[in-house]
Amino acid sequence: MSGITKLSQKRPFSEDDDSFLNATSESDSEEEEEEEWIPKNKIARKPKKSTAKPMIAKRQVKSKAGSPGTKKTSVKRSPKKTAVKKNKKKTPEKTKVDPTVMGQPPVLNNNEDKLSLQIKQNFKNVEQMIPQPAIQIKKENEHCVVKVEQPSTSTHLDNRKIKEEPDVSFTWEEPALKKQKTENCPDGKPVKLQRGCVEIGETQMNWNITQVLSERTNTDAWACANVIRLFKEENTIPFIARYRKELTNNMDADTLREVQQTLEELTTVIKKAHTAIQKLAKEEKLTPFLNKALLNCQTVEEVEHVFAPYKSGSKKTKAQQARQLGLEPAANLLIDRPGELNLNNYIKANIKGLSNVGEIETGIQHILADMMSKDTETLNHVRKLCEQNVAFIQSTLTKATTKEKDGHKKDTEKFRLYHNFSCSIRNIHHHQILAINRGEKLKILTVKVSIPDRVKNEFCRWCVNERWRPRYFARPELMKLLKDSAEDSYKRLIYPLLCREFRSRLSTDAEKESVAMFGRNLRQLLLINPVRGRILMGIDPGFKHGCKISIISATGQILHTDVIYIHGPGAQREAEKIRHLLHKYSCSTIVIGNGTACRETESFFADLINRKYFAPLDVVYCITNEAGASIYSVSPEAAKEMPDLDPNIRSAVSIARRVQDPLAELVKIEPKHIGVGMYQHDVSQTLLKATLDSVVEECVSFVGVDINISSETLMRRIAGLNASRAKNIIEWREKNGPLINREQLKEVKGLGPKTFQQCAGFIRINPENIKNFCSNQQKSNNAAGGQLAAEAGSSSKAGGGGGATGKTSKKKGKSQGTSVHPNPLDQTCIHPESYNTAMRFLSFINGDLSDIGRPVMQCNVNAVLKTHSMEILAEKFATTVPTLQMIIDGLVQPHNYDIRAGFEQQDFKRNIVSLNDLKTGTVLTGRVENATLFGVFVDIGVGRSGLIPIRYITANKLPATTRRRSLGLGPGERVEVKVLEIDHTRNRISLDLIRVL
Repeated sequence: MSGITKLSQKRPFSEDDDSFLNATSESDSEEEEEEEWIPKNKIARKPKKSTAKPMIAKRQVKSKAGSPGTKKTSVKRSPKKTAVKKNKKKTPEKTKVDPTVMGQPPVLNNNEDKLSLQIKQNFKNVEQMIPQPAIQIKKENEHCVVKVEQPSTSTHLDNRKIKEEPDVSFTWEEPALKKQKTENCPDGKPVKLQRGCVEIGETQMNWNITQVLSERTNTDAWACANVIRLFKEENTIPFIARYRKELTNNMDADTLREVQQTLEELTTVIKKAHTAIQKLAKEEKLTPFLNKALLNCQTVEEVEHVFAPYKSGSKKTKAQQARQLGLEPAANLLIDRPGELNLNNYIKANIKGLSNVGEIETGIQHILADMMSKDTETLNHVRKLCEQNVAFIQSTLTKATTKEKDGHKKDTEKFRLYHNFSCSIRNIHHHQILAINRGEKLKILTVKVSIPDRVKNEFCRWCVNERWRPRYFARPELMKLLKDSAEDSYKRLIYPLLCREFRSRLSTDAEKESVAMFGRNLRQLLLINPVRGRILMGIDPGFKHGCKISIISATGQILHTDVIYIHGPGAQREAEKIRHLLHKYSCSTIVIGNGTACRETESFFADLINRKYFAPLDVVYCITNEAGASIYSVSPEAAKEMPDLDPNIRSAVSIARRVQDPLAELVKIEPKHIGVGMYQHDVSQTLLKATLDSVVEECVSFVGVDINISSETLMRRIAGLNASRAKNIIEWREKNGPLINREQLKEVKGLGPKTFQQCAGFIRINPENIKNFCSNQQKSNNAAGGQLAAEAGSSSKAGGGGGATGKTSKKKGKSQGTSVHPNPLDQTCIHPESYNTAMRFLSFINGDLSDIGRPVMQCNVNAVLKTHSMEILAEKFATTVPTLQMIIDGLVQPHNYDIRAGFEQQDFKRNIVSLNDLKTGTVLTGRVENATLFGVFVDIGVGRSGLIPIRYITANKLPATTRRRSLGLGPGERVEVKVLEIDHTRNRISLDLIRVL
């Protein structure tokens, strides 16, 4: 391929062969032998204008390349080299380069070493070659790759001699996504992994990000490689989960989110390592040992451990002080050639640290301990030893807290379970870690990690006898020094590092699981089956300021608002008012918020219903979660939507709409205010917000949004859209009317091809709205035509108006010429990129677009699937099995299909049960209110939620369709429970899960 030359046919370069990157020329080898190689930031320079000199050089080289006798690439360099000193700016020097390197790969022969030397010489001055082509040399999979990039100033070169035909399937280090899907990997088979290491700037890590990502997320490496590419191309999680299943091995949204978070963590590690290397190089502190140690780091903690001694303001470590005294050669001699080591040769009586043999041994010990603590193999071995043994995390009450009086007694009582707590790191629960961290943050608890002493003993034995064993015989005093170094390294450096790693890993895992629990609960809450076709009365209960009520229509329109005072002497008068409103608006469903005075309000309505006070209406009520309603009622969105209503009344409207369409109403509220999950303020707020926003986007996209009736708040949650794009769609809709088909989205400002690709599959076009729009448009056109004719007649009478009339008619005809037709496929989940395949499949099964969602379509599809397998059909239509399945689902599903139909609805009831009615062993039916890492809270209708401890939630009690890795239940799920214990003093109810209904 043009521009790329592989020098791997003769001899692959080994990992230890650094001379390829460091060698320049024989005359300069001695001069630069002591200089360290420091990576430099490439500064973008403006290309200089071509002069006559480079043009002459190019013609000469071009004529040489055209000669038939040319067999290898010749790289000319300036015969005179400017001497380079440290801390001095290099003088740019033009160097002649043979353009045949760009157009033709050199033919390797026996003089390969000479060719390599020439390329090495050119590599040193590659940044000074302006406007000559730049050569990038990379080392990949033990092969050298030379990449030549043609600058923009070379356009005047004779294109007849050098022609580069673009290869549409070629992208640097990664194949094109579309070609990979349709040709290279049509059925989701393993694909070739990334060839090189991850690069950030000029830094190459010594590990492969795809492999590490695969190991940490427990997914296939080929799928991780595809996910990395998809995220790099700015694809959203809903789009990948639905329309790129073949590339991800059918990963669901949660798995994709986990991979994305882990990928961001690894990217952060790479950036931190790159920043550390740059800073050390700038301060001239970068050594090959430090460079390798930083490039081996796979966690942020490892980077901090290596870079901590070199941070600005940090004190010099003992190892740094010993190295400044010149004891590092002695430490190296102890390992490499211990027979030549004589400590007396390093004694300098007038220098502190070198005055006697004891101080010299201490300095060597510090250097060896530092080398051991930063050696990758040594750290991996001690981590393996910790896995084989049991480490404990312990928490105790701080001494300062024990001396406090009753002032902090209430706070310490919250953490009484952890006053003297000890648990193995393997068995500790996530909620226990979060509780311990909170207690430590409040300075109530003291936490430490305990590692068995046998880990230290085994580690020291391994260091002395295997990893750091001297290569030749060492005297007993030197072996004792080596053993002391291993013990010092473990006690002073490695043990604290292990403790930090354990605490960091446990805290990170606990945070991730807590955030994942938030996401699962939020998804379950958003996907509650809506109550459609009912007129609802929403009640925000209260005592002193009364109960705020609102009545909304079946479409969510506000019919009536009021305030009633039912918890006082005028309760009977208020009851008559409520009965009048229910009969006036034919409302038989009441929604009560679960806030203050909820229990009393529920009792009031239950008594009226039992007395049949609202007859002939059969009135029922339900309790719904009002978390976030008060915050939303004072938000700008609520003020814009309901400008004429008091904020207290707005909350009642929101409570009613939460039951009518939970998804459309809850997206108006910040996800963290909805009140699901645990330890909300103890986890990373950035991670929490990103996860919850992603879950909302996933739910909104998978349910689908009718673009013609959707609010701006709901529209901005569609995958690929944001606030500004949603606003542009609303403005386009107000100006041009409802959208007729998905293709019209391309006319909206700010919606480019990528945005259209991400959002089009999740947008629906309802044909009923199109019919209404067409009829309204026809009426408006007829009215406008009559008015136009009248104006034309009056203007003709006045005289001189004929020209204006002609122009108007011409403009009107132009607007009518561009007709837009609806597409029945826009009602389905089929993506526009698959419309051609869908039409060919319809033709194959003898179907018609008018039959979409009807039983006849299901019959036609079933008849074809009886004689053809999905694999054969996918091959026939040149697509993948997941894409074909998506097409079939879109054709078969009815027009009013909603994925929320399979989820639970609100529980409506007519009577109330009190806590005194419960007995141990009573079997009840309840609904999950909230799920945490230690148990599940269930609303059993007694005004107090009961707790199912996590130990009672086992896999055999959950249906196969709802089992998760955490064996969790989500809000809204109906369960059958048994009362285990009732604590009337603390109002606590312990439950046992019988089954999920």
